[in-house]
Amino acid sequence: MTREHANEAVEPTGNAHPTSLWPGLADPEHSRWYAERFRVLGARGEDIEGESRLADVLAPRRARLLDAGCGPGRHGAHLARLGHTVVGVDVDPALVDAAREDHPGATWLVGDLVTLDLAALGEPEPFDGVLVAGNVMDFVAEPYRAEVVHRLAATLRPDGFVLLGGRVTRGFTPQDLDAALPAAGLRLEHRFATWDLRPWTPGAAFCVSVLRKDV
Repeated sequence: MTREHANEAVEPTGNAHPTSLWPGLADPEHSRWYAERFRVLGARGEDIEGESRLADVLAPRRARLLDAGCGPGRHGAHLARLGHTVVGVDVDPALVDAAREDHPGATWLVGDLVTLDLAALGEPEPFDGVLVAGNVMDFVAEPYRAEVVHRLAATLRPDGFVLLGGRVTRGFTPQDLDAALPAAGLRLEHRFATWDLRPWTPGAAFCVSVLRKDV
């Protein structure tokens, strides 16, 4: 979907995972529902690839891309079909299982973005770009969000990009994100109000940021 609600899910609920608010970790039925929801939307011909289209615009051809918080894999799968080498990572094993089942053209791994160590997961090579779609950052517990930015930046080659979206009214605000950038070696390159590039205004409810790693 091209608008800010493409990854909209139920409100986060508490679970035993200290770094994540994703409800599927406590309720596997929620994860099954979530994966099925996007299967149905895709089968109906709904636009569920707006975020990955923008990532493709930013990426060089045949890029190596990380789908961070990949869920059931629709964005990473789209990018793989376009010729990119894609690795997707999600904290929820049920969603990673769904991605592996539905989209064998990419690599899908279980991992926490807060402690992300892709070399330990067998993927040591740097990435040209990272996509953090929808509301992924909403489901990272607040004390750890800056650490996620740092970990994602560490996966990039010099001059690589992070494409990160999120709600302004909750979760990781633009101000929080901007404060985390210098320590991560990132700079803000562009900011939009939607995935289809509506102009950013301070009153916008959603924020899409293109971040660039220092050379």
